[in-house]
Amino acid sequence: MGNDIVDTPESWEVVGSHTPFEGAKTSVRSDQVRMPDDSVVRRDYQVHPGSVCVLALDEEQRVLVLRQFRHPVRHRLWELPAGLLDVPGENPLHAAQRELYEEAHAKAGEWRVLADFFTSPGGSDEAVRIFLARDLAEAEGERYEVSEEEADMEIARVPLADLVGGVLAGELHNPGLVTGVLALAAALASEGGIEALRPALAPWPARPYGA
Repeated sequence: MGNDIVDTPESWEVVGSHTPFEGAKTSVRSDQVRMPDDSVVRRDYQVHPGSVCVLALDEEQRVLVLRQFRHPVRHRLWELPAGLLDVPGENPLHAAQRELYEEAHAKAGEWRVLADFFTSPGGSDEAVRIFLARDLAEAEGERYEVSEEEADMEIARVPLADLVGGVLAGELHNPGLVTGVLALAAALASEGGIEALRPALAPWPARPYGA
């Protein structure tokens, strides 16, 4: 960007820290943080490995979406294929390709970075990278065996314009889907179009990775 409106990394002094809860994939950390006025306050937040989402767009401008039950919000949500970065330092593109295969039994010939965001920066350190995947095809081999919430998952291909309308009407709420479809609509309307998006292996400072 050609101005100062850009997020920048910064760290304030942590004078004490402990982890009161550790779950299977995430944990809760409680930090004592020194403020600019020299006071020390407690900040509790979820420690998260990070996630990837895939906005898979077919030749008819339809987006591959999944409908899945989410217990914490008591909703069945339409979402993009997504998953955790299970391995520290994992290449997010490889994780995204895995999730597209496992959740939709699909593969893509072209990948770009669509958007990066923090899901809830006031209460979690989760970082998400959304990829745009095009040139879609069915994956080879047998379908990945799903379980738990994914066993009840629906799959559909929905026109991008319908998803944008659903977001603006307050009918779609998943943050990856909301961010992804609005980012893609903005990219398509921009001067450079999709070709101006970052390459699939663009750096991701929030979750540095290897090859």
